[in-house]
Amino acid sequence: MAEPAPGRRPMDLDRARTTRGTVHVIPERCKECGFCVGYCPEDVLAFSADSNAKGYHYPVLASGREDACVHCGFCNLICPELAIFTTELADDAGGTTS
Repeated sequence: MAEPAPGRRPMDLDRARTTRGTVHVIPERCKECGFCVGYCPEDVLAFSADSNAKGYHYPVLASGREDACVHCGFCNLICPELAIFTTELADDAGGTTS
């Protein structure tokens, strides 16, 4: 990736942090629309091999992507059945930057 143009690098870039999140799924609400899996910006989700009582395969964390959620909340916003959401994990350093 190329360096930003002079004067375009944020002054506090060294203090910036990426939030981390954990995904929560309510399997019985899922209707396998695929929005959360298809639109996750970090490719954190995949369809489960298991199915819910209605026969739909619900989302689960993709293999090897368990720690990749950035708590963007997009899955929560896009799910028409409100079957998925994320919560932010505590900062490992014990604090947040502002």
